[in-house]
Amino acid sequence: MKIYNTLSREKEEFIPLMEDKVRIYACGVTVYDYCHIGHARSAIVFDVIRRYLKHKGFHVTYIRNFTDIDDKIINRANQEGITWDTVAGKYTDEYYRDMDRLGVGRADAEPKATEYIQEMIDIVKGLVEKGFAYEADGSVYFSVDTFSGYGKLSKRDPEEMIAGARVEVDERKKNPLDFALWKKSKEGEPFWESPWGLGRPGWHIECSAMSLKHLGESFDIHGGGADLLFPHHENEIAQSEAFTGKPFARFWIHNGFITIDKEKMSKSLGNFFTIREVLDTFDPEVIRLFLLSTHYRSPIEFSDEQLHESETSIDRYYSTIMRINDFLEKDYNVKNDFSNSGKIFKDLLFSFRDRFGEAMDDDFNTALALGHIFEIIREANRFLDHKPSGTKDRELLLLTKELLSEAGSVLNIFDRTPHEWYLSLMKIKKIGLSEQDILEKISERQDARQKKDWGSADAIRKELEEKGIILEDKKDRTDWKIKVG
Repeated sequence: MKIYNTLSREKEEFIPLMEDKVRIYACGVTVYDYCHIGHARSAIVFDVIRRYLKHKGFHVTYIRNFTDIDDKIINRANQEGITWDTVAGKYTDEYYRDMDRLGVGRADAEPKATEYIQEMIDIVKGLVEKGFAYEADGSVYFSVDTFSGYGKLSKRDPEEMIAGARVEVDERKKNPLDFALWKKSKEGEPFWESPWGLGRPGWHIECSAMSLKHLGESFDIHGGGADLLFPHHENEIAQSEAFTGKPFARFWIHNGFITIDKEKMSKSLGNFFTIREVLDTFDPEVIRLFLLSTHYRSPIEFSDEQLHESETSIDRYYSTIMRINDFLEKDYNVKNDFSNSGKIFKDLLFSFRDRFGEAMDDDFNTALALGHIFEIIREANRFLDHKPSGTKDRELLLLTKELLSEAGSVLNIFDRTPHEWYLSLMKIKKIGLSEQDILEKISERQDARQKKDWGSADAIRKELEEKGIILEDKKDRTDWKIKVG
C-alpha cells in the first residue's frame, strides 16, 4: 500500500508506527458559517480513507477537530449581535446535519479548541522556556528562525512564505513569518487567563494541542485541504516538533480544491455553493460519487453537468440491481455450465476484489476503483442481455450483488434498495405525486389493459412519463422508476 506524502512529494509505502494500528488527524472546520461543497470533499476523502483502512483490518483512531474560537467567529457574532459561543454552537450543529446527510461518519473524537485551552497554554509555556517562542505585549509568537526545519512541508522560500501567509505588518515580531501562539484579547473579545495576561489561542496551536492529546507525540497521518498546507500545517509541524523534539506526523495527505470556471471555490471569492444548496437538487449519494470520481489530490471542476452525470451513474447501478433481483426472483433449478459470456463474466468477478484493492492501495485511487465497479455493472447488464437461465448463472449474479455491496461499503455508496433510491429522487425532483398516487395510476392502467382499453392505458403511461415517471411492465406486475438524465 502506497500513499503520496506531501512531506516528501513522493508515494511511500505505508507502514503504521504501531503494528495494525493507524492514527489519523484531519483538520476540521471553523464553525462560523454553513459548510460549502469544498468542505464536503475533505470530509468525504478522509471518511473513505478511514473506511478503507478499517476494511484492510487496521484498528483506526480518527480525530477531527472543530475550531470554535477564531476572528471569523468573533466577527460573525458582532454582525449578528449574539455571543461567539452561540455562533460556534449553531454552526457546529449545522455541520453535523450536513455531514450526516452525506454519510460522513463521526470521528472517534471530535475535540473543540476551547476544551483544550490549558493544554495549549502548557505547550506555549514549553516553547518559551526552550527558546522557540517569545512574549511581546501580552501575545506570544513562535520564532521561525529558531526551528531549522521550517518550510520542509511547503517547500517554499521565505519570500513565497511571506506572500502565502498574507503576513500583517506587526512591529512586535522579530521576523515577519513569526506566528501567534497566544493572542492578547482586545476589548470585548473572549479571553482566558494565561501567564501572559488575558488572551486566546492562535489558530495553529489548537491542532497541535488536540492531536498531541489524542494521538501522542508522533502519529501516522495528518491531513486536510490543500489550502491548509501553508501556513497552517507548516506551523503545526514547527511548534509541535520544537515542543516534543520528535517527528510530528509521518504522512501528510492533502485533498485538492474544487473549482468553478477553473477558479478555486472559496467563501472569500464568493463563488461557493453550500452543501445544503446542492442537497436541494441532488441526492447525497450523487454528491459522494461526484467527489470520489476524481483522485483526491486532483482539482474537481464543479458543475450541474458533472453532478447529472454522477446521478446517471448511480441510477445505472440501481437499475442493474433491479434487473438482477428480477432474475433472482425466478425459480431456476436447471443445472447448467457457464456459457461463453458466463465464463468471461466469472473471470471478471473473480478478479474484482484484487483489482479494487490494487486501486485503493495506490494512494486511495477511488476514481480507478469506481471504474472497476462500473465495469462490473456494464458486464452484468451484458450478461443479463444473454438471458441467463440456470443455477450457475444465479451464483454469478448473487456474487455480483455481494461484490458491489462490499465495495460500496468502503465508499459508502450503493447502500439502499432501488425502491429507496427512487423514493429519494421523487422528493428531490419534486414530482408532485406520492408513491400512493403512482400506484393508483398503475392500478387504473392495469384495469384499462384488462378491458383492452389500450387508449386509456397509453394515456396513463404518457401522463406519468410527462411527470418523469417511467413504467416497466413485467410478467406479473408493473414497476415504476424516476427518469434520470
